[in-house]
Amino acid sequence: MNKNIFSQIYSDYTQRIETGLLKTGIKLPSENEIAEEYATSRETVRKALHLLSQNGYIHKIRGKGSFVLDMNRMEFPLSGLVSFKELSERLGRTVQTLVHETALVPSTQSIARQLKIAEGEPVWKVVRAREIEGEKVILDKDYFLASVIPVLNEDTARDSIYAYLEGELSLKIAYAKKEISVEKVSEEDRRLLDLARDTHIVIVRNYVYLEDTTLFQYTESRHRLDKFQFVDFARRNPGEE
Repeated sequence: MNKNIFSQIYSDYTQRIETGLLKTGIKLPSENEIAEEYATSRETVRKALHLLSQNGYIHKIRGKGSFVLDMNRMEFPLSGLVSFKELSERLGRTVQTLVHETALVPSTQSIARQLKIAEGEPVWKVVRAREIEGEKVILDKDYFLASVIPVLNEDTARDSIYAYLEGELSLKIAYAKKEISVEKVSEEDRRLLDLARDTHIVIVRNYVYLEDTTLFQYTESRHRLDKFQFVDFARRNPGEE
């Protein structure tokens, strides 16, 4: 299989679907037609379509073909582990990150409990509001182990902390545990977000681990109720229970 062509097919079709060029319910060209378009084998096309299917872009119906699934731009995935910068590239909207705090602080009792460290152990505290189409609708409060990340600055927080961790520090971020709740808004929420008369907010708590199983990040991601729906994409594998 030609990996470059495989990646090109996958990239082309994800872009067409995410930008709305291919609408929900549209049938994709046949494997033969795509193979002819890219001058490649049906096997390469089949593998690209399989990946599109696994990632929730299309649904393959035996004997009928592949059809585009609904990709709501304001849906936030529950599964997977992506940075806001990576996610914002899919939204197709004007986004901005407003950094309110980037500081090395002693962990409070509450944060120490979340990160399973001793109270007072230093952590990086990062508070960022996410603005989408001119409205501040997400407040991210991150805490990172200073023993894992020795330096963190405002420019990195404004751009992408994960790009810095993986690119410059060569850290391998592996997996996360997520908890979701609906709670009353705080004074900080009202001060940093555009909440209007909202009384409650959706909170996604993330516990993020490195490849060596080190819990190095705890995040409270606070979302305005009316702007998002949190989704997962599950595909049934017959025979599994």
